[in-house]
Amino acid sequence: MRKEDFGVGSVVHVYNKGNRKQPIVLDDKDRWRFVQMLYYFNSEYSQPNLFRKLHILWKFDFYSKLEWPDGWPDREPLVKILAVILKNNHYHLILEEIKEGGITMFMRKLGTGMTNYFNTKHKETGRLFQGSYKARRVDNDNYLKYLIVYVQVKNAFEIYPGGLRVAVREFNKAYDFAINYPYSSLSGYVGGNTTRGISSVLDKDMVMGLFGNSIEFKEFAQDCILNIDLGEELGDLTLED
Repeated sequence: MRKEDFGVGSVVHVYNKGNRKQPIVLDDKDRWRFVQMLYYFNSEYSQPNLFRKLHILWKFDFYSKLEWPDGWPDREPLVKILAVILKNNHYHLILEEIKEGGITMFMRKLGTGMTNYFNTKHKETGRLFQGSYKARRVDNDNYLKYLIVYVQVKNAFEIYPGGLRVAVREFNKAYDFAINYPYSSLSGYVGGNTTRGISSVLDKDMVMGLFGNSIEFKEFAQDCILNIDLGEELGDLTLED
């Protein structure tokens, strides 16, 4: 059994990548299912055949609606989701544990759910991920501020046309690209393409308390990207594409 060195109140960076760097999502339906899992798995209550029931219930709204159905037991979250980005072969989450063992339970649901969904839909077998998710506790606000930029901005810049090097040269255009990337929490904090529901899974209070406003965040992010070695500040994340 995985032994965690954190508990209620801990802020934790969790991340994982595809086995042998294979994709963990192949299309927008896969990406939307990831967002759905962030919302529906973040609950002490587990509904059998959850997504089959939601598909019947929401019908044509299944690919846009995030809402806890009437008649289910109250949704009592396991974690607060502070930041997230999903890329083709890996994801990053910043979580705050609010129930004892909540991160472990949530990540177990997410890992199993993604693997079962991917293998069933795409007729695959075996492991989707390289192994158990990695987790690192965040010990101070400065580390958290750098981490938020790494997750929401630098990771999005890496998928900007031309990659990170071009994004650095075209910071303002790349930043707009990052804001409108629908599978990153940046859009939920500073506006942009929130139509895919990512804002609905976020608890924003802690992150918004670190920055005065969206202009201050952009200025901090620009300084981090252009002038600061985030790898040195954050340590080895061992998630090369």
